[in-house]
Amino acid sequence: MNWIDGAWTDSPVHDDSYDPATGTHIGTYAKATRDQVEQAIAAADRAFRNTSWRHDRQRRAAVLNAMADRIEEHRDELIDLLALDNGKVKAEAALEIDMVAPKLRYNAALALSDFGRAAEIRPGRYSMVVREPLGVAGVITPWNSPVILTIRSLAPALAAGCTAVVKLPEQTAQINRLFTEIITQTEGLEPGVLNMLTADRDAAAALIDSPDVPAISFTGSTATGKAISAAGAAHLKRFGLELGGKTPIILFDSADLTEALPVVEKALTTFAGQFCMTGSRLLVHRSLADQVRDQLAQRLRAVRPGPAADPDSDMGPLIDQANVTRVNTLVDDAIAAGARPIVRGGPVTEGPLADGAFYRPTLLEVDDSSLPIVQEEVFGPVLTMQVFDTESEAVALANDSVYGLAASVWSRDVDQPLRVARELEAGTVWINDWATIYDEFEEGGYKHSGQGRLNGIAALEDFTEYKHIALRPGTIEP
Repeated sequence: MNWIDGAWTDSPVHDDSYDPATGTHIGTYAKATRDQVEQAIAAADRAFRNTSWRHDRQRRAAVLNAMADRIEEHRDELIDLLALDNGKVKAEAALEIDMVAPKLRYNAALALSDFGRAAEIRPGRYSMVVREPLGVAGVITPWNSPVILTIRSLAPALAAGCTAVVKLPEQTAQINRLFTEIITQTEGLEPGVLNMLTADRDAAAALIDSPDVPAISFTGSTATGKAISAAGAAHLKRFGLELGGKTPIILFDSADLTEALPVVEKALTTFAGQFCMTGSRLLVHRSLADQVRDQLAQRLRAVRPGPAADPDSDMGPLIDQANVTRVNTLVDDAIAAGARPIVRGGPVTEGPLADGAFYRPTLLEVDDSSLPIVQEEVFGPVLTMQVFDTESEAVALANDSVYGLAASVWSRDVDQPLRVARELEAGTVWINDWATIYDEFEEGGYKHSGQGRLNGIAALEDFTEYKHIALRPGTIEP
């Protein structure tokens, strides 16, 4: 069922959901049609124009805080179903769900604190700038982290005063239904303000094609981001895009490997590498190369793939078997092109995990940065390793990519990390760390990794218009 204009709506099209860890059938769902997406857009447009939502920041803040309360009340249910439907191990599912309420509360605070400015330009002449919501926001969410990535776009859209139509991914239809039920039943949320549908790309194209959806917030692949940007240009839509990544992790000669290598392992295996910030390129100073090869290989071979139901599982499955085949083909092609396997990893084809979409971590050493395995986003637990000699060479290798979402620098030199971070073409740089994200600070990509920023104060910019109002009331003569 889909939530449109304050009511559950069935669809003439139904499909099945499968557990990626076992391949077993876990449910059915109503796949929204294009007509239903258009109904949702019409409902959101009416709510934007005919309710007080866009004008009442107190209400918006109260609703976002109440949503956070509801998420916390249903925390355990959400974690269990996310792990089943999406394949994350329980700790990773908990990590995702536990990020939601704080993000809602931060955006509730933004709703109350957002302001314009005013000045007396000359005696008796005033100018003011007010910030107004754009209108209906279209939110398109990927399957790898469907709950938090929906909220990351939806919370600032609602805080800014937009109404919303959310297109949720088919691959996570079961968690979509529970998540939708929890947040749409929030007290104070009028019909039409929030509409949520599970739909395929064809139905979601209605959001891009509609002249009544001026803002689109999309998280997904760079190729899709480019395609929807081109289509939306006909209406001069405002696009906020967080797209692909190819995060380099740089280990300088002074790096503390005892601290770094466990983080490198997690940077590769968290969400089975299905994460835009996955640490997929390892750049190692030559003096550390032998140690890193041996020690990291031991760590990766010891990673235990398995279902969330098994508490001993270190890493869950890929989302489906088609992605297992896709990732394995990329690895085979890389080896044929000269990449040297340190840990081959690959599909699990025997034993109790054989029916799931499991892929063991893979580490390939490469000399040629132009190989597709280095340049293309794999979206699986595949790590390339390159050796460098100088600081400038490390920076050049890190920047040799069309992507620029994030990077990680490891060094015990006092000045080197900041010096290098300033030269890296990436929207986020972690120093002796990885994947540290704060609601209060902006997140987004350089180059082909996107445009706009989510989190932080800048998150409202994707959903806000500036209006200049000039007045000439004059002055009172003495």
